[in-house]
Amino acid sequence: MKFIADFHTHTVASGHAFSTIQENVRAAKERGLKYVAITEHGPTVPGGPHPYYFGNMRVIPTEMYGVKVLRGVELNIQDTLGTVDLPAETIYNMDIVLAGLHPATGYEGSTIVENTEAIINAIYNPLIDIIVHPDNENYPIDIVAVVKAAKENDTFLEINNSSFANNRPGRKNSYEYCKKIVEEAKRQELMLVLGSDAHFSADVGNFELSLKLIEEVKFPPELILNTSEERIEEFLERRNKKLEKIVIPRY
Repeated sequence: MKFIADFHTHTVASGHAFSTIQENVRAAKERGLKYVAITEHGPTVPGGPHPYYFGNMRVIPTEMYGVKVLRGVELNIQDTLGTVDLPAETIYNMDIVLAGLHPATGYEGSTIVENTEAIINAIYNPLIDIIVHPDNENYPIDIVAVVKAAKENDTFLEINNSSFANNRPGRKNSYEYCKKIVEEAKRQELMLVLGSDAHFSADVGNFELSLKLIEEVKFPPELILNTSEERIEEFLERRNKKLEKIVIPRY
């Protein structure tokens, strides 16, 4: 299975990653990718970039070294209402928007009901494209309900390669938990995204561990966004049309 895009990468701007934007894009080129997203953590992550950083991402070229660069963000869901840590007018100008639950960012939910409510309300936000690492066992969810909401709202769930790394704290059972998500996505025919969650350029486009899971479940390749340029361009076109209908208040 050939992948042509990585929609989840971090640079030194996130405060705990170790490569630059150019290094990530070069790595994407070396992997044979056609698209790479730069998705720094939202500002509530300790050491994360100031909101001004995201407003100034417009200076980043949309193509470098023959790779299309998507200027994005990995937002932090703050509460069960699905509130995120950047204002709508900033998020609106991103090329791609990820969101998820993270420790030390203000989210205090702990039950399956609370976590499911938080994620589903984020899914209802038309500015959010992808829910990242829903497999995190620290935030258990109602898998059937989350997959159903994502399917109904044209939102993608991510299979996060970094979740399965041996050195990832707090994700010991992510593989089996994520397997249940992939099986339910297969049943409901929800399109998924594989993300590297790279915090170092060598991991950009690395989906080795998540691909193993995809193959084990025999998940249909046609339901994986980042294996097809046509699917990606269709998604970006749908996204642009959706944004045209959104009125963002200006203060």
